[in-house]
Amino acid sequence: MSKKAKRQLETVLFSLPAIILVCLMMYLPFVLSGYYSLTEWNGISKEAKFIGLQNFKTIFVESKDFRESLWFTTRYTFFFVIFSNVFALALAVVLTKKFKAANFFRGIFFIPYIMSMTIVGFIWKFIFTSGFEKLYEVTEWGLWNFSWLGDPKLVFYSVAFVGVWQSLGFYIVLYIAGLQAVPKDVMEAAVVDGATSSQKFFKVTLPLLGPSFTTCIFMSLTNGLKVFDIILALTKGGPGTATNSVTLQIYKEAFTNNNYGLGSAQSIIYFLFVLILTQLVLKGFSRKEVKL
Repeated sequence: MSKKAKRQLETVLFSLPAIILVCLMMYLPFVLSGYYSLTEWNGISKEAKFIGLQNFKTIFVESKDFRESLWFTTRYTFFFVIFSNVFALALAVVLTKKFKAANFFRGIFFIPYIMSMTIVGFIWKFIFTSGFEKLYEVTEWGLWNFSWLGDPKLVFYSVAFVGVWQSLGFYIVLYIAGLQAVPKDVMEAAVVDGATSSQKFFKVTLPLLGPSFTTCIFMSLTNGLKVFDIILALTKGGPGTATNSVTLQIYKEAFTNNNYGLGSAQSIIYFLFVLILTQLVLKGFSRKEVKL
């Protein structure tokens, strides 16, 4: 065999195990999910009853829970994307300044991100209940006496706050890397041209942070759309269905209600929704990037 043929054979042989594993763990379940979305199956019986598009009709016409969960997930994602990126960028700008405790605070902000979302959820569940109760006894401020996890109007902000708090450190790191990559000669040229500090930030730094913005927006968008474990730990979708996300709704439909067909149909619809939304956002921000 020639050297070129040997290289090609080695490439195929070394890649084949990974390809097989990915197909078994990702693509095959996806295809099976598409099939089960056309059936009525409880996950126990040996045969699934084929019912065509009935599950999709049920979702769009009869399933109020799925529509409500989609609306909650959309609002949560919007809140999560905006506040996680705004706060992360503001803190990243501060933490790139030269002061003694900069590295210490970087580590402090990153610690919540390395913790399990389930653990974070249980910690904040304790804080919202017992912790705030103790603070109310000490300060008697009405703020601490609100039912942050029991009031349908407040629970959304509680869940969103915890989500932003947990992931903030990750986006801070990405923005710090972007700020440190801004060419110094460009900033020096702006100073020579007489630009003020605010003009340097908004006219020079922000446009050059395009790649960081694209990455952070995309990551926060996907993380917001797939929110599950923190809601399961904090509220389990309650009170009522006030914090029922789409992923939690699919989980309940398939594994609690034992309706795998309807759960699979919901997952297919949500997959298409997420695919279209993320691609539109990614293309929109990629076009605005400034290339040096």
